[in-house]
Amino acid sequence: MNRPYVKLIRSRKKRIERSHPWVYQSEIETVEGNPQPGMLVDVQNAQGKYIATGYYNPASQITVRIVSYEPIEAMDEAFFKERIERCVAHRQRFLPGAKAYRLVYGEADFLPGLIVDRFGDVLVVQIVTLGMDVHREALVAALVDVMQPRGIYERSDVPIREREGLELKTGVLYGDCPRHVQVEENGLIIEVDIVEGQKTGYFFDQRENRASIAPLMTGWGARSGIHMGEVEAEDGTVQSLPLNAKGKPVTFPWWDGATVLECFSHTGSFTLNACKYGAKKVTCLDISEHAIESAKRNVELNGFTDRVEFVVADAFAYLREQVHGLEERTQRASGESSAKKVDTSKPMTAGGGRTWDVVVLDPPAFAKTRGAVEGAYRGYKDINLHGMKLVNEGGYLVTASCSYHMRPDMFMQSILDAAQDAGKVLRLIEWRPAGKDHPQIAGVDEGHYLKFAIFEVRSK
Repeated sequence: MNRPYVKLIRSRKKRIERSHPWVYQSEIETVEGNPQPGMLVDVQNAQGKYIATGYYNPASQITVRIVSYEPIEAMDEAFFKERIERCVAHRQRFLPGAKAYRLVYGEADFLPGLIVDRFGDVLVVQIVTLGMDVHREALVAALVDVMQPRGIYERSDVPIREREGLELKTGVLYGDCPRHVQVEENGLIIEVDIVEGQKTGYFFDQRENRASIAPLMTGWGARSGIHMGEVEAEDGTVQSLPLNAKGKPVTFPWWDGATVLECFSHTGSFTLNACKYGAKKVTCLDISEHAIESAKRNVELNGFTDRVEFVVADAFAYLREQVHGLEERTQRASGESSAKKVDTSKPMTAGGGRTWDVVVLDPPAFAKTRGAVEGAYRGYKDINLHGMKLVNEGGYLVTASCSYHMRPDMFMQSILDAAQDAGKVLRLIEWRPAGKDHPQIAGVDEGHYLKFAIFEVRSK
């Protein structure tokens, strides 16, 4: 095929041969054939041997993004249709029956620069690169053909487009797109705002992780002195009922449930799963009033209103306030401070002082660039330090990072540093990546962004 090509320098690392989908500007020796931005080019090694085909953008540091390891003629409707059908087959295999998931996950689905989320019969598309943007008509036609959607909405309003020389775009690409759509995940009803919600409106990557908190939500009744016992009814029959310390039956149905704090709640997804699996009381917190309103709506849709309280606050400030109050309360209980006896007749100076059986920390990315890693490390240590201080003895810290630049070992180290400062011993229960609709190409570290962990927390 007589097509423009780029030839790579001899001294480069053999990343492309190991399935990495990016060719950096610094790896290119020559560009032949005068390719236009967005146009397909072949990639050759220093000896002139064909390696792959990708689309070209000289304005980007990632100059070529690989779309095929064998020559293709064009990124036309047939090309997109075949790729999307493969994406559907993967989701049907690993998420059978699901109608809401990440349908296309960029490079990992061999469609670099493209995100497509399915919300039932509505698709939300995010196009982040020039090479994908110039093929949008063929892409939309293929999505319509394969998925038969009611509507397709674009949320290409992310800063990376500007680095590709593209303007931000949002709006309807096809059909009818209501602002709010309802989907089901883990047996729960979720209402999503596809117009004003974060990113594409919802984060599917934590689906399996949200369900993994199920074992943490029950088994707490004994701490309140509640136990199962036999009670004889008036008709002489014997029933097994929960009884309090005085032997009286407990009628509250969630008596054995955990108390839970979810920080950075967004749509309240962990709150919903906590309630589903038996939590007694959940505090749902986010700095965004819009996010809390979304969470309230989802809690109402699932019938959990009586077990959830909502807080609009900065999570860092809220956690510090609770820890400050807890420390002051502990000092007052001991009757002394570092300098003198505590006058317990005076009101406490700090608010807060609450603790929970389970604390969930699922923040947005703290490190969006390599240069932000040091500050992000401090941020993760800070929230985990304060979060684990607020976990009741023997309770659980559920914590996550979606910052790619915060490598797994660094994230774990920030948590261990926090545990040392807090005087806690952590027992690792779970360590998980993103869900099955977010596959990863082996050896491509950039796709391994999500770290999710569950720790049991005990004092030294």
